[in-house]
Amino acid sequence: MGKYFGTDGVRGVANSELTPELAFKLGRFGGYVLSQHTEGDEQPRVLVGRDTRMSGQLLEYALISGLLSVGIEVLKLGVISTPGVAYLTRVQGAAAGVMISASHNPAPDNGIKFFGSDGFKLSDEQEEEIEALLDQEDTLPRPSAAGLGSVEDYKEGSQKYTQFLQQTISGDLSGLQVCLDGANGATSPLINRLFADLDAEFDVMGVSPDGININEGVGSTHPDKLAEMVVEQGADAGLAFDGDGDRIIAVDELGNIVDGDKIMYICGKHLKDKGHLKKDTIVSTVMSNLGFHKAVEAAGMKALKTQVGDRYVVEEMRKNDYNLGGEQSGHMVFLDFHTTGDGLLSAVQLLNVMKETGKKLSELAEEVTEYPQKLVNVRVSDKHGAMDVPAIKKVIEEVEAEMAGNGRILVRPSGTEPLLRVMAEAPTEEQVNNYVDRIVDVVKAEIGLD
Repeated sequence: MGKYFGTDGVRGVANSELTPELAFKLGRFGGYVLSQHTEGDEQPRVLVGRDTRMSGQLLEYALISGLLSVGIEVLKLGVISTPGVAYLTRVQGAAAGVMISASHNPAPDNGIKFFGSDGFKLSDEQEEEIEALLDQEDTLPRPSAAGLGSVEDYKEGSQKYTQFLQQTISGDLSGLQVCLDGANGATSPLINRLFADLDAEFDVMGVSPDGININEGVGSTHPDKLAEMVVEQGADAGLAFDGDGDRIIAVDELGNIVDGDKIMYICGKHLKDKGHLKKDTIVSTVMSNLGFHKAVEAAGMKALKTQVGDRYVVEEMRKNDYNLGGEQSGHMVFLDFHTTGDGLLSAVQLLNVMKETGKKLSELAEEVTEYPQKLVNVRVSDKHGAMDVPAIKKVIEEVEAEMAGNGRILVRPSGTEPLLRVMAEAPTEEQVNNYVDRIVDVVKAEIGLD
C-alpha cells in the first residue's frame, strides 16, 4: 500500500494525523476519481456514514466539503455500520460510499474507508489512483455555482439496511433470548430495531455512546462483561459487535467465548448440510486455528487460507466463486447476501442456525477443539529479511519436524511496525511455550533490536 491507504483505508489519530484538511482532500480527489468510473450523465452520488466517535462529525463535514467541491451529490447517512454503508451504496446505484471509522480502535483514532459502486472495497489500483493525486498540485475544477454538489440527509437508509438483514432468513428468531453488545459504536442505533423486528427476546449493553466510550471495555475485543450478562440472564447466546459493526464475537449460554473460527465452522457446516456451501469450502486466513482446520476436514469440508485481512478473503471468494469466508477475529463474509464482513448479518445467520437445528450454541461450537495458541512480537532490524537468516530457518524447520503435522508455526512481519510475529499452535500449553520460546530466542539473537 502507499503513503496514505493501509489495508483498511486511511487511518490515524483524529485532528492530528487524520486531519480535516486530509479528509477534505480525500473527499475531493476520491470523489473525482470514483466519479470518473461512473457511467451516464447524471451527477455522481456518494453516500457518507460514520461511527460514534467525537471526531466523526469533524471529519464528516470536511470530507463532504471535498466531495461537494467536485460536483458530488452527497447522501448523509449519519451513524450507521460500515456494512450498512456498503449495502446502501450498492442498492442506491451510487458512485461510491465512504465510512468514517477506526473500527475496534480507541476513540482518539479515526479512519476513512471507501467502497466502490458495487459495494466492495476499492481495489489497490483505485486507491493508488487517489494516492497519486493527494500530494500533487490541485488542478481540478473549482466551480462557484453551477457544477457544485449538494448534500441531503438520507434518514431512511438505516431502516432500509435493517430490513435487508431481516430478509436474509426465511423465518424469525422468536423463542431465542440473546444479549447484545453494541460497543457504544455504529450498531448502537440499529440493534433494537433489527432484533425487535425479528421477534427475539433481547437485552442490550454498550448502546449508550457519548463520543468517547466507543470500544471502551465493551464490544468484540472485550466480551467478558457480555459473558457475565449472558449467564446472569440465562440467555441462549451473547453477541458482541465492534465499533463499526463489521465483526462479531459470540458467547455461548455457559459464558464461553465463541470466536470467528467457530462461527465460520457452525455456519459453514449448516450451509453444507443444506447443500448451499459452494464447493464445500470456507475461505479463512493463516491466523485461523489448527483446530478449525481439523474440524472442517472432519465435517467433509475444505478450508482455504489467505493472508491476514478480510479484503484478501473477499478477493479469494470472488475469484473462485466461494460464498463463505472470514477471520478468527470475527469478520464473516456471506457473499450470497453481502459484499463485506457484517456483524449484524453474521449474528442473524448464527442465531438462525441455532433455531433451525434446535441446538445450544455450546453444542454447535464444541465440534471445534481449539489448539492452545501463543503469539509473541519481536522487535527486529529487518522484518522482511528474517526468513532468509539461516539460523532462523533452521530452528523453524526443527520445530516443524517435531510437530509432525500435529501443530503449526507461523512467522510473519507486522504490516505497520518493525516487528516479527511468531505464533505457534500445539496440543498442549507446554509444547506451545517451548516452540515459541525457542524460535523467539533465535530471532532475538540474530536480528533482535531489544
